[in-house]
Amino acid sequence: MPGRYYFHVVTAPVGWVVKNNGKVMSSHSTKVLAVEAGRALAKKYLPSSLYIHGTDGKIDEEYSYGTDPFPPKG
Repeated sequence: MPGRYYFHVVTAPVGWVVKNNGKVMSSHSTKVLAVEAGRALAKKYLPSSLYIHGTDGKIDEEYSYGTDPFPPKG
C-alpha cells in the first residue's frame, strides 16, 4: 500500500492546476473547478491531503481524507 497522497491546487500560466508529486493531474480555467477536481482525486486516493494555495503560493486551506493508522507502523 502506498503512503499518503498529497494533492495541491496551484496557479498556472493558463489558470489553475491540481498536482501530485509535481505532476499535473488536471488543468482548469478557474480555482473553483480546480478545487472540485482536487477534492474528487483526494477522495478517490485514500489516505490523502488536499492543499489549496492562493495566488501568492501560500497554503490557504488544507483538508485530509481517509484515516491513517495510529500509531504509525515502523
